[in-house]
Amino acid sequence: MTGIKQKKARKKYLEIGGYTIEDRFSGLDSGVKTEMLKKMYQIRNFELQTEQFIIRGMIHGTCHLYIGEEASAVGAVYASNRDDYITSTHRGHGHCIAKGADLDLMMAELLGKETGYCKGKGGSMHIADVESGNLGANGIVGGSIGIATGAGLTCRMKNNGKTVICFFGDGATNRGIFHGSLNMASIWRLPVIYFCENNIYGMSTSVKEAFNIKKISDRKHAYGIDGLTIDGNNIIEVFNVVSHFQQKCRQGEGPVLIEALTYRWRGHSKSDAQVYRTKEEVKEWMEKDPIKRYSRELLDSKVLTRKEIEDIENEVADDISKASDFARKSPFPDPMTVEEDVYA
Repeated sequence: MTGIKQKKARKKYLEIGGYTIEDRFSGLDSGVKTEMLKKMYQIRNFELQTEQFIIRGMIHGTCHLYIGEEASAVGAVYASNRDDYITSTHRGHGHCIAKGADLDLMMAELLGKETGYCKGKGGSMHIADVESGNLGANGIVGGSIGIATGAGLTCRMKNNGKTVICFFGDGATNRGIFHGSLNMASIWRLPVIYFCENNIYGMSTSVKEAFNIKKISDRKHAYGIDGLTIDGNNIIEVFNVVSHFQQKCRQGEGPVLIEALTYRWRGHSKSDAQVYRTKEEVKEWMEKDPIKRYSRELLDSKVLTRKEIEDIENEVADDISKASDFARKSPFPDPMTVEEDVYA
C-alpha cells in the first residue's frame, strides 16, 4: 500500500486520461508487487471455490462473483494507506480480500457459520471488517456511496489525514444517492475517491442503453471535480491513478470520480441465465485476464520467475482449501441467538 517499501528512483510520469500522473508503481519494492499478484490470485480462487459451493447448494441466498475484476480492487486498495477506509458493494468479496480480510472468516460467513465475520447472519453481501478500515458491503445498489460520503465527512471534520475509496458499479451512477453524495462531497471537498467499476452491465442492462454519454467519468463536470476513465483490468494503471488522487485528497483537493472499465466473467448473480450477452463477448474479455496480464509484466520485468508464480498459485490454492475446511467444520449459529446483533 502507498507509503511502504518505495524505492528511491528518478521519477517517471505518465499521461492518463488527460492528467500527468507519477509512475509510482515502478518504485514499489518487488515484495509489494508480488503481494499484489498473490491478492489477485486469492480473489480469483476464493470466487471459484465460492462458485462450487453455490453449485452444491451450500450457500443460501444470492451471490455475486468478482471473477475478472481483480485488478480494480487490488490496484485501488494497494494505492491507499492501511488505515484508509473502503466501502463495498453486493459484489464485494474482491474488495474485502484486497483490504486484508481473513479468508477463513469470509468463507465461514458465506456458509452461514457462527465463526464468520457477521456470525453467519450476514452472508455474501454484508461482510465488514471495521478494524481494517473495511466499512462493509451491502445489498443496496449505490448504498456504498452514502456511507463513503459520511465517512469522508468524518475524516474531514477530524482532520485525520485518512481517505475513503468508494466502490460501486455503473448501475449505481443512475441512482439519486450518487448525485446527492457527489454534489455534497464536491461542496465540502471531501477526501473520497468514488471508484466506479463499469463492468458493462447493470444486471442485464447494457451501459449503451442506460447512458447517453460515452464516459461515466464525464459526470465530473456537473460537480466541478476531477475525474477520468481508466483500464480497470490494468492493475498498474489503477495503482498509479489512485495513488495520484489519494495524494490530492489528502491535500484537501478531493473528491474524484474514477471510472474503471472492467468485466465480470460470470453472470450478475447465481441465478443469471446471461441471455443478454454473447459467448463471443465473454471470451473476448476473458482474453484480457488481468491476472495473466500482470503476471506477464512481472515476468518481463524480472520481478518473478515462472516457478515463483507457480509457487504463489499453489500457496493460494492451499490457503483457499484451508479456509473451505474451516468453514465446513464450523458450527451453525445457535437458533436462540436469532434476535442478537439485530438493529432497527
